[in-house]
Amino acid sequence: MKILLLGKNGQVGWELQRSLAPLGELVALGSASSGGDFTDLDSIAEMVRAVAPDVIVNAAAHTAVDKAESEHELARTINALAPAVLAREAKRLNAWLIHYSTDYVFDGSGDKPWVETDPTGPLSVYGATKLEGEQLIRQSGCKHLIFRTSWVYGARGGNFAKTMLRLGRERDSLKVIDDQTGAPTGADLLADVTAHAIRTVRQHPEISGLYHLVASGETSWHGYASFVLDFARRAGVPLKAAHDAIQPVPTSAFPTPAKRPHNSRLNTEKLQNTFDLHLPHWQAGVERMLTEILDKKS
Repeated sequence: MKILLLGKNGQVGWELQRSLAPLGELVALGSASSGGDFTDLDSIAEMVRAVAPDVIVNAAAHTAVDKAESEHELARTINALAPAVLAREAKRLNAWLIHYSTDYVFDGSGDKPWVETDPTGPLSVYGATKLEGEQLIRQSGCKHLIFRTSWVYGARGGNFAKTMLRLGRERDSLKVIDDQTGAPTGADLLADVTAHAIRTVRQHPEISGLYHLVASGETSWHGYASFVLDFARRAGVPLKAAHDAIQPVPTSAFPTPAKRPHNSRLNTEKLQNTFDLHLPHWQAGVERMLTEILDKKS
């Protein structure tokens, strides 16, 4: 089996290089690689035809949510039109396309976890372009898996936990949003589930489709920050901010160009039942990530 991975240098792409390698011949490209420029649709098609993979895994995306508000065409090209090209070429090759989407396709209302069949209603350019990407993939008729996820982090690169650790060392108190709810989800979990799913769908192509994929449980950004700093405190990291100095505030306290959904909960029953998987609780992944980054600093 030959696998083409796009977006190898992102948080998810980095972990996918590890998880996909045992499955077959892996061709991993980043944005600087030949054909890896997602703004050049013709070169993407040519690159796929040259590689002729059995599976295309697309971990490339325009994920700068606020910048997307002023870069609509760029975001649409990367998040919708490029995936459509990949889908068309996958159809031509009879290959599988694996693609990642987001909870931002929903309007964030209510407090129940979203299921795959719930009506969408994106609040931002980012969400709208990711939704269009989903739709174009489905319309292509190619064999595909679309994984919607949220609150993704990785030990490599910047993330929310690292920011909280830095601010916890620098400041006596922090203000963190407490009216957005979701599940912090590790890039390593996404990569491992992807590898498992690829093996499964090649034997059972009838389960092609859309799935929600996040860690189990839920929290707010405030709860996430508190968990991170409490863990660091127990690990002996010197912090200025005391446990009770992390103040919960509403989203309105930090205005941004793009609106964020309040409810980012995703129901993962379809994925767990279809692929016979157990998704670990979000704390387990965050603890593992924190242990890794704190060990590197010691």
